[in-house]
Amino acid sequence: MLIITIKQGKEKSLLEKDPWIYLSAIERVDGKFHEKMKFGATCLVRSSKNEFLARAGWSPQSQIRARVWSFDESEAVDHAMFKRRIQAALAKRLPLQAKPGKPQRLINAEEDQLPGLVVEYHAIQHGFLACQFQAAGVDAWKVAIVKTLIAETGCPNVYEHTDYLMRKAEGLSGGAGVLAGDEPPADLSNIR
Repeated sequence: MLIITIKQGKEKSLLEKDPWIYLSAIERVDGKFHEKMKFGATCLVRSSKNEFLARAGWSPQSQIRARVWSFDESEAVDHAMFKRRIQAALAKRLPLQAKPGKPQRLINAEEDQLPGLVVEYHAIQHGFLACQFQAAGVDAWKVAIVKTLIAETGCPNVYEHTDYLMRKAEGLSGGAGVLAGDEPPADLSNIR
């Protein structure tokens, strides 16, 4: 597992629960070469005194090198964690009630402890979930996230809407398209 050590004096933002870890705050990254190059790998974040600070999703090419999944040392980053976080976000915003032309925001990234994930429901045809995977961490968990969204909302149509510049800054390839179900009747990015 990757271990990120934060520079002395740079821990303050993490102690205040800021979920972003910038390249400039990192003293060193320990781990095998292939782990350091793996987009979305879960890493352990430690202080300069070797104290636990967080678990985060690694992004080897972004200025935001990691986004925190959990500040709780006992919380595993796994399918169950994503399911809990998605359920909690949806509990605040369900039932699906968007009007045609006006999407309903279901998941709002850091606000819902899912950094880099934005999900909107579009009430067109049989309904579509439009997802933006804006960070390497959520991109690595895309399959689990999509399956959970379908199970929890009952909406079988999931489309990836890509912000190409944001994904490029993360070192991720751009790619919009159908993740599950049917192709949307129009470009969801133009439906507002």
